[in-house]
Amino acid sequence: MIKLTRSVRSLLTVTSLVALGACSKSAPPPPPKPQVSVALPLQRDVVDWDEYVGRFEAIQDVELRPRVSGTIDNILFANGQHVRAGQPLFTIDPRPYAAALAQARAQVAKAQAALTNARSELARADKLLAAQAIAKEEYETKLATVRSAQADLGAANANVSTARLNLDFTTVRSPITGIVSDRRVSKGNYATDATTVLTRVVSTDPIWFTFDGAESFYLKYLRQAKTGERGSSRTTPNPVDVQLADESGFRWHGHMQFVDNAVDPNSGTIRAHAVISNPDGFLTPGLFGRARLLGSGTYHAMLVPDEAILTDQTRKLVYVVGKDGKAVQRPVDTGPLVEGLRVVKTGIAPTEHVVITGITNLQPGTPVGAKLVTMQPRAANTAPSSQPDTAPPASDATAK
Repeated sequence: MIKLTRSVRSLLTVTSLVALGACSKSAPPPPPKPQVSVALPLQRDVVDWDEYVGRFEAIQDVELRPRVSGTIDNILFANGQHVRAGQPLFTIDPRPYAAALAQARAQVAKAQAALTNARSELARADKLLAAQAIAKEEYETKLATVRSAQADLGAANANVSTARLNLDFTTVRSPITGIVSDRRVSKGNYATDATTVLTRVVSTDPIWFTFDGAESFYLKYLRQAKTGERGSSRTTPNPVDVQLADESGFRWHGHMQFVDNAVDPNSGTIRAHAVISNPDGFLTPGLFGRARLLGSGTYHAMLVPDEAILTDQTRKLVYVVGKDGKAVQRPVDTGPLVEGLRVVKTGIAPTEHVVITGITNLQPGTPVGAKLVTMQPRAANTAPSSQPDTAPPASDATAK
């Protein structure tokens, strides 16, 4: 048997007391609840806008060519000026055509004299025929002479009309109101009818905004028109707003006027244009622009901040705090931005508390300490730039 010394027994006693004291202490407290801010989503009646890129195009674009040949006698406009329909722009030497008109009028006088003489002879033949003093064949010859003289007079009158037109065509007028380009000929040049290009005139008010729409958007519009949600742009003047390259807002307003009758099989797009008012001529054919086209009917939507939305592979999620004080995930269907907030089309109710800050520390079912705040719009009620979606969902929206 091993005997313990008094010092060893004392050490064992102290060790036992320390161990008993350690066992008697309570477990550490649980970690504090995550603190989050929650808010009720804003509610808005929303209209979607789809965005397109295109260019302005003149409704009327005319290459001006002469209708008669001749030497350019005068140029009556300044390069690049605004011109009215019917305004003279060029004159072609009119002297040959004035002479041709005088000759044609002389032919009319000659034909008229021949007709008068033929009618006089026919009148005498009428009396002689009644008295059986001439043969019937001779009478018919004189009748044929009258008819031939009438035809000659008609041809001579037609030649006068042609000569008068040709003389009028020596003054080349603008066929439309718009802006004329520079002159392509100089005084003294010979211009050939229907061949020589004299200048070009384009109309500016109103003006077209031309763009190509993706097949997916076109199909969406067809289905909306079928259900009555949104009228087809073929028959309904759906609103269009346009933004120029150096502008921050959509300040130019118009409506749809044309959708083509076929989808281009090479690009998978369909051509369309809107008509835009341009009274001061600021919009110039060829300018680049971004347009937003009415993309839906009016629907009710919830608005939440972008930072409240999580992405889980292909799903969009938000956290809401239930009545039990726990965080719950909700899959949502999102849309464009409105007033600086993201549209949520489905997935949350207007009475639910959506977590807007502190979301990174949450797990489903986590008890949280929620602070209720009021959600406010972050931007004016205008459509911002589009989100880079390739499917039909709208790129822009505004609240009504």
